[in-house]
Amino acid sequence: MMETGSVSRSAEPGALRACSAPSSRARDAEALRRVRNRNVEALRARNDELAGQLRAAAMESDDAHMTRLLSELLRFHGVTRGQRVSLQLKALLNLVHSLRCVALTDDLTGLYNRRGFMQIGARLLDVATRDVRSAHLIYFDVNRLERTNRTMGRTAGDVMIRQLGNFMRDLYPSYGVYEVLGRLGGDEFAALTTCPEYASRGAIVMRAGTRAPHSGDLPALSLSVGVAHFNPRRPLGVDELLERAEQAMYEHKRVTRIASSEQDPPTGMTRF
Repeated sequence: MMETGSVSRSAEPGALRACSAPSSRARDAEALRRVRNRNVEALRARNDELAGQLRAAAMESDDAHMTRLLSELLRFHGVTRGQRVSLQLKALLNLVHSLRCVALTDDLTGLYNRRGFMQIGARLLDVATRDVRSAHLIYFDVNRLERTNRTMGRTAGDVMIRQLGNFMRDLYPSYGVYEVLGRLGGDEFAALTTCPEYASRGAIVMRAGTRAPHSGDLPALSLSVGVAHFNPRRPLGVDELLERAEQAMYEHKRVTRIASSEQDPPTGMTRF
C-alpha cells in the first residue's frame, strides 16, 4: 500500500507537466495571434498611406517613387501569407480604382470628363431602355467665356467654369445615381437625367438668370442650352443623343445672337 501510494505521488509532477503543456501552447498561440493582429492593423494603416502615395506618384509619372512604394508593398512582414496577399491586393485595387477615377474625371470641376460622361451615360441609357423610362440629355455652353478669359484672365474663366459645375449639381441633385454630369471640354457641359423637371431649355435658362454672380467683377452666368430626348421604345446611343443636343444648343446660341443684335441699335444711333 505504501509503495502504491509512493508511486502515485511520484507520478503527479509528470501528470501536472503533461496537463500544463497544452495550456502553455495555447497561451503562446494566443500571444502570437495578438501580435499578428497588431501587425495587421499597423500594416492596414500603412497600406492606406501607400495607396494614396502610389496614386500621387502615378499622377506625377514618378516611376522611381512608384518602384520604391511597390517594393515596400511586396515586402510586408509579420503577417501570414494570406494576410499579406490580401493587403497587397487591396492596395493595388485601390490604386486601380483611383487611377480610373482620375482618367474619367475633370480636374477643374470634379464632374466626369468626356470619356467618363460617355461611359457612364451609356450605362444609364441601358437601364432606361430596360426599365422603359424616358431620359433627357441637356447640352450647356457658357456664353462669353472667351471674352472673360481675354479681358479678365484665365483664372476668372476657371471660376466661371466651376460656377457652372456647381449650378449643374444644384439642378440635378441625384447626380452619381440617376443622373450623369460632365464637362465635355472647354466651355461645354452635358447632363443626362431621367427627371423631366430641368429637361427644358426655358426652365434652365430661367434658373440660371436668378443665380447671383460669384463676385461683382464676373458677369452673371449666361448659357446656351440644347436638349435631346431619349425614347426607350426607339433607343439611341449616347453619342447620337449628344450630337442632337449639341445641334439644339448651337441653334439656341444662333437665335439668341440674332435677338441680341436686333435689340442693340447700330453704332452712332440712339434707340428711343
